[in-house]
Amino acid sequence: MALSREELRRARVERQGEAVVRQLESAVVGIAGLGGLGSHIAVSLARLGVGKLVLADFDRVDVTNLHRQQYFAEQLGRYKTDALAETLRRIDPWLSCELHPVRLTPENLPEIFAGCSVLCEAFDRPEEKAMLIETALTELPHTVVVSGSGMAGTGSANTIQTVRAMNRLYLCGDGETDVATSGSLTASRVSVCAGHQAHMVLRLLLGDETP
Repeated sequence: MALSREELRRARVERQGEAVVRQLESAVVGIAGLGGLGSHIAVSLARLGVGKLVLADFDRVDVTNLHRQQYFAEQLGRYKTDALAETLRRIDPWLSCELHPVRLTPENLPEIFAGCSVLCEAFDRPEEKAMLIETALTELPHTVVVSGSGMAGTGSANTIQTVRAMNRLYLCGDGETDVATSGSLTASRVSVCAGHQAHMVLRLLLGDETP
């Protein structure tokens, strides 16, 4: 069954309302890191109808990614940017995806995400998280950062929350757990944190800054 762009839009309007759909269609959101957090965030934003996603990750799909990330066995070995864009366009064939299969640095990050009103930080390593937050808050004065902070282990998902840490910085997670202390990453708990990040992005795009 062929799907038209108009049919998909009408379905969104029925569930989300015309004003919301129109606002999301004009939005540009960046996602730095396309692993367990970033790939789930991207899927949620594609389903919501965000008009353009800027996706950055230098990594390729590995078998160890399949247990908690939005990739499939037939995508092994491909750049995550390409594989995820393929998946997102199965959800919305008209989604605009700007792909950057590069390692993000303080030098290239401002240019890559210059047009994004919201930037999702979805890295694994603390030093990369700190670099992105510092660079974005300094070099992208009109961009809000939504970061993941603590989603490892098998503890209660009820401890994951969204807080506003600074004027342009929101943190999603329990603020504590990491692989070193918990010993594991699970799809269920990571996806809860990703859901918090995606939902905070939605609220920001609709003009609501409260966590």
